[in-house]
Amino acid sequence: MAIDYTKEGKIAIFTINRPEARNSIGVADLRKLHETMVDFRDDPDLWVGIITGAGEKAFSAGADVNDVLPFDQKNRSKPELTPSTPMRGLELWKPLIAAMNGSAYGGGLEIALSCDIRIAADSAKMGLTEVNLGLIPGWGGTQRLPRIVPLAIAAEMLFAGKVIDAQEAYRIGLVNRVVPPDQVMPAAMELAEAICKAGPLAVRAAKEAMMKGVNLSLAEGLQLEDALVISLFETEDFNEGLKAFGEKRAPNYQAK
Repeated sequence: MAIDYTKEGKIAIFTINRPEARNSIGVADLRKLHETMVDFRDDPDLWVGIITGAGEKAFSAGADVNDVLPFDQKNRSKPELTPSTPMRGLELWKPLIAAMNGSAYGGGLEIALSCDIRIAADSAKMGLTEVNLGLIPGWGGTQRLPRIVPLAIAAEMLFAGKVIDAQEAYRIGLVNRVVPPDQVMPAAMELAEAICKAGPLAVRAAKEAMMKGVNLSLAEGLQLEDALVISLFETEDFNEGLKAFGEKRAPNYQAK
């Protein structure tokens, strides 16, 4: 299968490992992604995830057209047969970083869009090109892209299948950083390690507040934020954070 799953300390690394097919993903790979993401979600010792691609050319070309599309067409009335993933159906409050080592098209960009932070190689190109197959993005692209970049820019990318380079992606806010290809994973690891120094329950609550809040009114969002703050007051991590602050030392968080 094309999904390699490794753990380095508190960081989970998911590598789409099919470089001979530009890291495209088949149905079996989606099932493996589901299994590994559930393991990441449920493992108390893992706090941050990184998704990347094998090789130097592609992060992911998205769905394997000859495998996923026939499966989806045949089972279009049975959505329960499609594995839940961060792109669709799997709720995950632990942060995800996309280390975009190369180009990302179609579902490949949708995988990156399902992450919270994106770091791209300066050689990478990206686009939601499904309209060229007579389809629209089916892994969340029509919903996430307009929430990340201005609506008119999202419209051009979605309607025309426009492909942009990493520098343009950075300019419009689609990616957080653009670095040389050999610095993509080091930059992602550095950021993941920085996140791991923060209180993990607080990080998850911040993500939940942010992601849920964008679909709420301001008043409702403030209520959600207040409820999450109150819940964090009851955690051992909050007490440890206060104690460490008073003692002028680094906190020893336990995700409890």
